[in-house]
Amino acid sequence: MFLLDFSKPINILELPQEKEWQKNIISFLKDWYNNSETIVTQTSGSTGIPKDIVLTKSAMTESASLTGKYLNLSSGDTALLCMPSLYIAGKMMLVRSIVWNLKLYCIEPSSYPLKNTDKKFTFSAMTPMQVEKSLEKIENIDKLIVGGAQIPSSLLSKLKFLNTDVYESFGMTETISHIALKKVSGNSPCTSFQLLPNTKIRVDRRGCLCIQPSFLSEEIITNDLVSLVSDREFEWQGRIDNIINSGGIKIFPEKVEKQLKSIINREFIISSREDAVLGKKVILIVEGDVIPELKEIVSQFTFDSKYEKPKEIIYVNQFERTKTGKIIRNKIF
Repeated sequence: MFLLDFSKPINILELPQEKEWQKNIISFLKDWYNNSETIVTQTSGSTGIPKDIVLTKSAMTESASLTGKYLNLSSGDTALLCMPSLYIAGKMMLVRSIVWNLKLYCIEPSSYPLKNTDKKFTFSAMTPMQVEKSLEKIENIDKLIVGGAQIPSSLLSKLKFLNTDVYESFGMTETISHIALKKVSGNSPCTSFQLLPNTKIRVDRRGCLCIQPSFLSEEIITNDLVSLVSDREFEWQGRIDNIINSGGIKIFPEKVEKQLKSIINREFIISSREDAVLGKKVILIVEGDVIPELKEIVSQFTFDSKYEKPKEIIYVNQFERTKTGKIIRNKIF
């Protein structure tokens, strides 16, 4: 672990750079403080081939400013960077720390970010997996944003009992990290995402979310199906490119997965296969060894709709994942 105290000048030459993750942080800082007005970063590759995206530093600065206002960050607060700085989540933790003059503690990215520290932090960002493996110490963080993947319902139930303010985030590289947050901790967790200030949204004819943050000149059109609660709130339903049309019924894999995560303590996804009668049949794909009792458990499970029940269970040794840990759905078969 090393400290970047942005409440005072930083001498990049004095920072440790023996390890690759340290070099990545220093590389970003050099890019940030050079004369260029832009930063190049890469998408995760979960919904397609990873690609480079050019972001302006002014837009990244405004995004960081909006997050800090939403979370009420202050100069001198402590933060933890435990995500790779090669990608937008890690880069934006650095930018938020620069903008808000935070004291940023940097550790090597891992699944167990709090394993070797008992230090208390004002603010951090993690993936759901990192949160799951840090629950014993997670209350050492006052405010935590969680992104990179949907939070499983099994984890959500544990977050209700924490004193930490935990927010599920919604965003993508193109929107410079999150544009909306949803508080999921405490006795009364939110069911919808709340927009950051100065952000406008609408849905297109497909029912997909279109986003216009104040810091971007062009509207971002997504493939995320949502229902608008108000002009400041929305509920996420799933990706339109993942929809399964089974016998004329539209099935949202992410919705089914959220239900099944309460009974399956293993990595899995809902997908489909060709079927002579239904066109596509819903299937459950589980990573790892066969679970003998799972077929019976799933058959007895009460789904929101009978059409959501998988017709088949398939096991794979290991899912192919992006560098940020997301399962690549289109590379299962």
